[in-house]
Amino acid sequence: MTDPVTILDTTLRDGAQAEGITFSLEDKVGIARRLDDLGIHYVEGGYPYSNPKDASFFREVRKRPLRQARLVAFGMTRRKGLTVEKDPGLRALLEAETPAISVVGKSWDLHVREVLRVELEENLAMVRETVTFLKVAGREVIFDAEHFFDGYRENPEYALASLQAAEAAGADLLVLCDTNGGSLPDAVRDVTQAVGGKVGKPLGIHAHNDGGLAVANSLAAVAAGAVHVQGTMNGFGERCGNADLCSLIPNLMLKMGRAVLPEDRLRRLTEVARYVYEVANLPPAEHQPFVGLSAFAHKGGMHVDAMQKNERTYEHVTPTLVGNERRLLVSELSGAATILAKTEKYNLSRNKELLRKVLQEVQAREAAGYQFEAAEASFELLVKQLLGRYRPHFELLGYRVTVDEDETRQGDQGATSVEATVKLRVGEETVHTASAGDGPVNALDGALRKALASFYPRLAEMRLVDYKVRVVNPTAGTAARVRVIIESRDHNDLWSTVGVSENIIAASWQALADSVEYKLVKDEEHTSPTTSA
Repeated sequence: MTDPVTILDTTLRDGAQAEGITFSLEDKVGIARRLDDLGIHYVEGGYPYSNPKDASFFREVRKRPLRQARLVAFGMTRRKGLTVEKDPGLRALLEAETPAISVVGKSWDLHVREVLRVELEENLAMVRETVTFLKVAGREVIFDAEHFFDGYRENPEYALASLQAAEAAGADLLVLCDTNGGSLPDAVRDVTQAVGGKVGKPLGIHAHNDGGLAVANSLAAVAAGAVHVQGTMNGFGERCGNADLCSLIPNLMLKMGRAVLPEDRLRRLTEVARYVYEVANLPPAEHQPFVGLSAFAHKGGMHVDAMQKNERTYEHVTPTLVGNERRLLVSELSGAATILAKTEKYNLSRNKELLRKVLQEVQAREAAGYQFEAAEASFELLVKQLLGRYRPHFELLGYRVTVDEDETRQGDQGATSVEATVKLRVGEETVHTASAGDGPVNALDGALRKALASFYPRLAEMRLVDYKVRVVNPTAGTAARVRVIIESRDHNDLWSTVGVSENIIAASWQALADSVEYKLVKDEEHTSPTTSA
């Protein structure tokens, strides 16, 4: 790879401005260290003058500095009417003690007149004096020219003058910002090329996604000469977000041949993207390019058939390069090729009749509301059942769930108590247990575990981590069928199961029972010699 491009991640500052995202101090420190491990060049930690948490973040990271990433404090040019020495915002930037500082200044004359409400020349003086002050203090200075593309469109001479003021004062990087996110790639390319011929310092790009083009605009800027890109993990950011580094980085490396991360670190991209979702308490975007769960998922039978012959037919890059994995989905759209690929270990290609039987059963069940693409553990059990290789570890004889609403407890709000009883046959024994829970599924789970604990002690390793309910046929109103997906995990694996019924408790029981059965089958297979069909 040639022509290196540096990355500034602003997840902890710009990304934290997204609606619905709040990072604690511990969250910010954890994300910063993950970005450092990933190989990101600059990690922008926040605006230390804006709030105590950001100021505390810089103090906390100083206790155990990042290993290779340069920590960046963000701030603004000096305020009007103040000298740089007396500006509290600039003082906070120096007190953060970061090796680099990103300072934003106005480059659109509209903002200078109507937001700052200063003369155009005064704004340029604010830029020059701020950059000089920070450089004299020994900091690397990244100048973010806010609203640059809008400003250049309306008054190119003034927008360019703001860059030249920062350059003359010693700024190390000049970043062109598409702050409103409304520019088109052709305009970004043309402006970046034009500016590159009129300044001597390296150029960068900071793009917002209001037009859905932040990644495209960033790539256009790099193609036109920019050597520095700013963005956020998963595209988090105000309004429609920022340029998504999870798309930008692999496009730069795999498509444009630019040196960005160490090549072995690119394989950590999916892991870090999902970690940031987890810390932000947001569900991962399944269809997110490169790192999404569905980014390399194949569902149509024709697609899977082609993939079996040549993986390049329906994948633009190899998923493992970004730490993701290929998934072949089983659904009513599946053809024989999908089933064969998903059941390769059973050698169904030798038994066309059995293959057809599995395909027909999958299609029939999905027509009834099941969804095996999101419940591969249930699919695995179904195949074993149709192959005659499935022996249930327990038989349900009956269950009951009781919900008691007691209005005399906890004042006017009342209190709900839930109890489930489960009756099972395990081998020759009949077991009858009861358990209280926070809700019906929790109570059923407790009763089932209690009944099976003495027979299968390793169930203690298993826990439910997610529970989803979807109405299959909403036009049926309260008589509609519901689909329940349960996600479970143990020390080694994560798996999902499905249940469907007009009764939400019955659907939940199906998914719960499958989840337990899959755990028991999986453990048996790990401790027994593998046999072939």
